[in-house]
Amino acid sequence: MMKKQAGRLTWRLTALLMALVIVLAGCGANNNKPEGGNAGENEANGADKPLTKVQVVLDWTPNTNHTGLYVARDKGFFKEQGLDVEIIQPGESGADQMVASGNVQFGVSYQESITMARIAGVPLVSLAAVIQHNTSGFASPVDKGIDSPKKFEGKTYGGWGAPLEEAVIDSLMQEEQADVKKVNIMSIGDGDFFSAVKRDIDFAWIYYAWTGVEAELRGEKINMVYLTDYSDKLDYYTPVLATSEKLIAEDPELVKAFVAGAAAGYQYAIDNPEDAAEMLIKAEPDLNAELVRASQKWLSPKYQDDAAQWGEQKLSVWENYADWMFDHKLLEKELEADKAFTNDFLPKK
Repeated sequence: MMKKQAGRLTWRLTALLMALVIVLAGCGANNNKPEGGNAGENEANGADKPLTKVQVVLDWTPNTNHTGLYVARDKGFFKEQGLDVEIIQPGESGADQMVASGNVQFGVSYQESITMARIAGVPLVSLAAVIQHNTSGFASPVDKGIDSPKKFEGKTYGGWGAPLEEAVIDSLMQEEQADVKKVNIMSIGDGDFFSAVKRDIDFAWIYYAWTGVEAELRGEKINMVYLTDYSDKLDYYTPVLATSEKLIAEDPELVKAFVAGAAAGYQYAIDNPEDAAEMLIKAEPDLNAELVRASQKWLSPKYQDDAAQWGEQKLSVWENYADWMFDHKLLEKELEADKAFTNDFLPKK
């Protein structure tokens, strides 16, 4: 299951848009406050008060994108904020729909899916960038010689069949005056990257932090064509922590408490990658421990990278990617980017 999360990035978008439209009418239906009262009241009234029970839903199976959440839970950072946080995995409806419907307070999402949701009228909001820069790209075995977008010509790409995939491939190929029509694009569903490139396809879209690191551990050399090497507009936030406008309006102190706990967890993972990896392994023993340790070492410096603090988001990043999507006819209208994210709940430096 882990390989599915790491190796496929765009399958969710088409299904997401359909699912979110379905729940749009019900976004305001859940008016229940989380158990335990207001997080800010808990903190102010003393440690003997009941913790506020909240849930955060992952985007997929647990991996090092999520380490900070596990650290915040298991090191007590959420508890210090008056929260009892349960980390859950998404059902078939997906994390965004669970958050949009009010069934779950917080979720792990992506800039691209929040952009599409808001265009569809679903008021999801990004609270923090888990990783500061896009670390995804198109991967292929070295012996296939695909070391630039020009080399995509005559090759077979395996993905999920979402319009976004071809648009991204085309965008990169245009930088080298190459023709996307010369690429054979096929859907391979949740096929494993390492098996697929030996059998059916030549290249696929992966997160280096998981599948790329796994390739290193396997001793399988790959070429990576990173999106950010060819377009600044494709340097978007993936993943992010998200909630609904409704929860922000009704209980901003709860949102502040959750983000503060998460920020402490990710900062710990930045400063202590080895210890953080062991926490994730202990919490999720079915994971490949060697891969978790190697992935955490690679990813921890990427969480904050060149930002002033972990989680910070820039308006220009949201505008650039939405403009790119609109220009490539992936959005029906332009995004009000300043409403899609907020830095207001990050801890003050």
